[in-house]
Amino acid sequence: MSTAAAPARTGQVLADLLPASRVRDIALVAGGAALTGLAAQISVPVPGSPVPVTGQTLAVLLVGTALGAGRGFLSLALYALAGMAGVPWFAQGTSGATAPSFGYILGMILAATVVGALARRGADRTALRTVGAMLLGEAIIYAVGVPYLALATGMSASAAIAAGLVPFLVGDAVKAALAMGALPTAWKLLDR
Repeated sequence: MSTAAAPARTGQVLADLLPASRVRDIALVAGGAALTGLAAQISVPVPGSPVPVTGQTLAVLLVGTALGAGRGFLSLALYALAGMAGVPWFAQGTSGATAPSFGYILGMILAATVVGALARRGADRTALRTVGAMLLGEAIIYAVGVPYLALATGMSASAAIAAGLVPFLVGDAVKAALAMGALPTAWKLLDR
């Protein structure tokens, strides 16, 4: 694609490249929720923590980035509401809003919205901007999830950080690196 065509993509997210329709948007929102639910099943318990390592955060950040703020918010809100209603697609096949890790799900709604807004401003076009957006999204998830974990379990702030943040930092860096490679590559392939 010539450089003259590149500005037409400014302000778009990957989902905007599909033909626009209400059916498209509904399918994208439902698909994003389903992808998040599937990724949550990739789950490894962490000794000493009620929060497992999952593929969920990577899915959330990719959904938000690819769909944009509005559809990303709706997708993660659908995921949360369906899980609260009994769909067993939270980590380890659980559902409901009583788990100590439910705060992370609330944080995921906000994170998908923020990274979606950043993607619309081009945060998914280069590796450096993508990793920045992903790390911000992960920080938002923790900013909601860790205090919720402390409140739900009666842990001190330092215990909640030790159980609900520290064990996940390396994995989150790997997830950010995966997104750093995937999203700019997708744009480069689409711009050909």
